[in-house]
Parts: sequence; structure tokens; C-alpha cells
Amino acid sequence: MKTWNLLATLLMTPCFTVNAWAQPSATKEECVLKCHEAAALINVKGLAIAAKEIGEPKGPFVWKDSYVFMMNLDGKMLAHPMQPELTQLPHCLLITDPTDKAIFVNFVNMARNVGQGWVEYMWPRPGQKTPSKKITYIYRVPGKDVFVGAGVYVGGMMY
Repeated sequence: MKTWNLLATLLMTPCFTVNAWAQPSATKEECVLKCHEAAALINVKGLAIAAKEIGEPKGPFVWKDSYVFMMNLDGKMLAHPMQPELTQLPHCLLITDPTDKAIFVNFVNMARNVGQGWVEYMWPRPGQKTPSKKITYIYRVPGKDVFVGAGVYVGGMMY
């Protein structure tokens, strides 16, 4: 009986995994997973190669309605696949959302002080101009002065 339960669990696990990735909107779990994958890439291949891969709009760090971005602890955007123009700024610390929340200051503070966690703010969905409520997972790359983030849009979807 125990063998049957183990076999059933092993056979069902890919179904749940496929279903999670088949959902139209990104999940919090996917954001955490993608951030950890990006951190591993940074540690293995270095910042320059990782920035290129993370910044690729059709790359592995863009999925559904989400994407990974990379910043340093000074607030400089190092890679952003949807708004690459952010990487041209000296820093993003003065950018606020429509509620005047200093989004990137909150990201940097989360990375510096806690190392990982969620930040809530308003940001446009890819391809749109109107901001939507979003929560982003911030993960500081262990041993580095950089962090990655990925978020989900809130409203009408499971997160």
C-alpha cells in the first residue's frame, strides 16, 4: 500500500506542476522560484552574463505576466526585460508609484535589511500604461550586493 501511495504521488506531481505553469497569471511560488534561479545564474555565470539573460524580453526569466529584474543595493537597475530604459538611469530611487510610494527604495531596503520578502505597490502590467496593484518578491543574492525581484499582479487572480 505504501508503494502504491508513493507511486501515485510521483505520478501526480508533474500534473500539478504543469497545471501551475498553465495558469494565465504568474503565482507567488513561481516568482520565488524564478528569483532563486536568477540568483544561481548570477553566482555561476557572473553579473554581466546574468544581466544579459535576465534582461532578454523573450528569455527564460519572462513568463506569463511576470519577469525577473536585477538591481544593485545603490538602486541601479542592472537588468529589466520590460523596461530596459530603467538600466540607463543612474539609479531608480526617485521613482514612485501613483500613491507616491518610493518603490525602488522599498526594494533596496528589503534586500539590505531583511534579504528577502514581499513589497506591495502599483505598477503597469506588461504592455499597459495604467498601473495595477502588484506584489514583488525581492531576493538578495547571497554574498553579493545585488538582488533580483519578480512580482504578481493582484486582482482577479490567485496569488
